[in-house]
Amino acid sequence: MTDLKQNLSTFSARFNQDIQTYFPRPDGAEKRVVEAMAYSVMNGGKRLRPYLLCQCAALFGIEYQTALPAAVSLEMLHSYSLIHDDLPAMDNDDLRRGKPTCHKKFDEATAILAGDGLLTYAFRVLSSALVIRPEIRLTLVQLLSEAAGAFSGMVAGQTLDLYAQPTGSSAGDENIIARLEEMKTGRLLRYACEAGAVLGQAPQEQRQALITYSRKIGQTFQISDDILDQEGDQNLVGKTLHKDNAQNKFTIVSRFGIEKARKLAVQLTDEAVSSLDIFGSKAEPLQELARFIINRHF
Repeated sequence: MTDLKQNLSTFSARFNQDIQTYFPRPDGAEKRVVEAMAYSVMNGGKRLRPYLLCQCAALFGIEYQTALPAAVSLEMLHSYSLIHDDLPAMDNDDLRRGKPTCHKKFDEATAILAGDGLLTYAFRVLSSALVIRPEIRLTLVQLLSEAAGAFSGMVAGQTLDLYAQPTGSSAGDENIIARLEEMKTGRLLRYACEAGAVLGQAPQEQRQALITYSRKIGQTFQISDDILDQEGDQNLVGKTLHKDNAQNKFTIVSRFGIEKARKLAVQLTDEAVSSLDIFGSKAEPLQELARFIINRHF
């Protein structure tokens, strides 16, 4: 068994040092938006997605420094989504990771620009990563743009989160919620896993195993988030709680209750763990990560 908490802590410390180097401050007034970008990226966080990407890449012998630009670009894109998600027009949150959200620390206009800046900078970092072969970089850029986008990616999932309504049937509602979770939360987790496989030029069977794993933990992660919104400790979670009911959000918890949500999360975790059997003991860190997601308190 791996010591996941220690592994995550060690990885985060190293990654935080490395990602800081991507934010030199301009001299002029435009430095404000770079400061807001850096504030949001460096404002805590578990670094779950870059850790996941690097662990998946490591399955195929890819070292941390080679995977780093892909991991950095992913965390930048994730941070952009959090900035925009917290805005008054979206979830209207004052706290992120226990600290003021970007629009509260700076202002709403700066927060919008900071999100835009991180989104575009993510692709610059990825496309110019000379440690990654050009054809692999191109594939990663394509996958990341799809994962972030409006057709089957994170933007589509956020749209469903804002506007999805119950269908009146259990099967129909479960289908909508599954699509929402897969796109809003799961899509970047899938990218992290698939990017690791692409970096390692994995055979299709192993790449598909990681995609299957990512879809299971993506659903579990969102269910865990929804349960924490109901039952979590705000000091540990680091953001305003009890907002799903207040905003009439359409989730597994709100539609079917916490007990059913927990049972589904356990089932998905077991399926995530078993999907990695193809890798043997090398997959233990990823299997432990699946178990961490279902039991997390933040």
